[in-house]
Order: sequence, then C-alpha cells, then structure tokens
Amino acid sequence: MATFQIPLDIPDVEIIKVETNKADDFIITVESTKKSTKCRKCKKSICKKHGYGEALLLRHLPILDRRVYIRIKPPRYLCEICDDRPTTTEQPDWYTRKSKHTKAYDEHLMRSLINSTVVDVSVKEGISKDCVEGVLNRLVSKKVNWKAYKKLRLLGLDEIALKKGHKDFVVIVSTRIGDKVQVLSILPDRKKKTVKAFLESIPKRLRSTVRTVCSDMYDGYINAAKEVLGSQINVVIDRFHVAKKYRESVDSLRKCELKRLKQELNEEEYKKLKGAMWALRKQSEKLTDEEQLVLCHLFHHSPILKLAYDFSKELTDIFNTNYNKREASARIKKWIAQVEEIELKCFEKFIGTLNNHWDEILNYFHRKGRKNSGFVEGLNNKIKIIKRRCYGIFKIDSLFQRVFLDLQGYQVFSC
Repeated sequence: MATFQIPLDIPDVEIIKVETNKADDFIITVESTKKSTKCRKCKKSICKKHGYGEALLLRHLPILDRRVYIRIKPPRYLCEICDDRPTTTEQPDWYTRKSKHTKAYDEHLMRSLINSTVVDVSVKEGISKDCVEGVLNRLVSKKVNWKAYKKLRLLGLDEIALKKGHKDFVVIVSTRIGDKVQVLSILPDRKKKTVKAFLESIPKRLRSTVRTVCSDMYDGYINAAKEVLGSQINVVIDRFHVAKKYRESVDSLRKCELKRLKQELNEEEYKKLKGAMWALRKQSEKLTDEEQLVLCHLFHHSPILKLAYDFSKELTDIFNTNYNKREASARIKKWIAQVEEIELKCFEKFIGTLNNHWDEILNYFHRKGRKNSGFVEGLNNKIKIIKRRCYGIFKIDSLFQRVFLDLQGYQVFSC
C-alpha cells in the first residue's frame, strides 16, 4: 500500500506508534517531550517525575475521512518545594482537562456547525448532540466580547419575532466593521428601558466612538439612543422603512379603487386589472409589457391612483438622488406642498410621519455618507434562515451563539 507522511501539528509530543482499531480509526500513541511543569500549589517549575496520570484517548482531527484518536499518558511531577510534596499532572495546551477531544477537534466541530445544525454535526461526526452543544457553550460566548472592538462607528437596531405570527419580539443590535456585519446583542424585548440599559452597558471608550445609529421609526429606539449617546448622535431612520410607509399609502388607495371598480366595471373589463397589485409594487424599469398594460388599464379607470403612483415614484427619486440634507429637505417640502394642494388624502398619515421624524429621516442625506439599515435587514434575513434551519431557536442566548458562529465563525475558528 502506498503511504505518505503528514505532520501531527501537536507541540511537545513524540509519536510512539500508529495503529488502527476494528473500525479502521487511527490510534496515535504519543509521549510528552516536556521536562517540567508548574506545581499546582506553589506555581513554581518542577522537574522530578513521579509516574504517570491516567491514560487519555482524545478525539482529534480526521485524516482521509477516518477518525483519529490521540492516546497519551501525561507525566506526573513531584514538588520538592512544598512541605506536603504534592504531585502535579502535566496539562498541555493542546487539550482541555477532562475533555474527550483535542482543542483542534473542538474547533473543527465549530467550523462544521457553521451554517449547519447540532443534530447534523453530531450525526456526521458520530458523537452525541450533548457533546456538540457542550463544545459550543465552551467556545462560543453568549455575550459580546467588548475587548474585541476598538471602535463602534455604526449601530443598527431592529426587531424580529422569535415565533412567526406571535408578538414576542426581540431586538437585534448589530454593527458593521468594514463590510462585515457583526451581532452585538439580542435583547429580550423592544422596550425603551431595555434598549437604553444595553446602550449604557457599552464601555465608555466604545460608546464615545459611535457616530450613527440606524433604526426604524419606533420612538423607543430613537429616544434611547439620544439619551445614552447624546443628542448630537446621528440617528437615521432607514429609507427602506420610509419607502414602506409611502408605498403602503398607495397600496391602501389601490384596495379602495379596485373595490370601487369591481362594482362599476363589467366582468370582462375588470379581468384586465388582474395582477395590478404586483405591477404597482414593482419598479417601473422592471415591468413586463403585460404588467405595463395592466397599469395602463388601471390608471385609465382610476386617475387618482395614477397621481398617487407618480408621487410615490417622485419621492423614491428624491431618495435615490445624491442630494445633501438641505437640498433634500427643500425637495420633500415641495413634494408635501403639492400633495396637500391637490388634496391627495391617501398620503395624509405618511406626511404626519414625515413631520414627526423629520430630522431622523433627513439624516439619511448626511454629507459624510449615506447610512441605512440595509446591513440590519440582511442580518434579519440571515437570522430567519438560522431559525428555519434549526426548526426554531427560542432561547436568546442560543440564538446569539448561532448568529455569532454563522457571521464570525470562520474568522474565529480558522484552521
């Protein structure tokens, strides 16, 4: 049989022999090459050997899709400095005391768990589910490690439901470092005091570096950010939440108009309006010929809906254009004046929202670069995928671990 050699990559050991068991697993027997250890009592270096500790069989990284085990008898040393002459068993850095795995294998499990499930990893590796969860809890913290951050320029606040159709919302607090999105916390509810308490828990050295907070229109997030981070903080209400509001205004008018037209038009003519909802929601440049024809029929029978649709597009154009804050403010004020002049009632509620959150919405056009919650929405979508993959995760600590692992696992547990 052809053979080749690969390094074991474990420090301070010598390979004594390599054998296989009945399952064709590799058993590699090694011996420590270190000549001393530190006394467990006085912490001084001791070098007098006094037998060996219990033999250990540790799961290690697989080779050629075959399981590998490391067998070692760690040497025991006698301390001649302490009065009671205690013995200390050597504890190498490459495995954890009382663990059944090497540290390298634990990290291998974490890499396998990225974009996967505990059950899948346990089946593939032939170990118990509890074993995988034990390694996860040992290696992945349930809270953010603030020491890993030098500064936080941008924070994102948004909520997501733990259970679909229920109102048990949790708040996802995230940041973006370069092009990498990272989760900072998952808060148990969306109350202002909960968000405020978390922001206050951020170390002062990091809190002072925050420049922008991206949020939806919930006053609790906005007020908590201003109270903790200062009134000068740049709170940005995401443009996508703004767009959702004014498009909902058009959609409400569409429902009313279609209800009216269903009563007024004959069946044949009304059939021509089929698909109007999706055509109205689609970007105009992406409309098919058939969808454009549907809109043509719809606007012919409902001129007021055509007006609302055009005003909606005009507002989208304002947000898509590279205006500064002053220019955008003037454009939006003009838009409001035109809507009120023709008494387009469907936008009344949205205009009230604009006036209530004027500064936060206009902060999107900040001269130092536009900020939005696109990274937050992308993270929310990833969390939904994680929940579906794991058939639901209802413990906040567990959800934080899995989100952290999927986002930063390859960086933290690199080979």
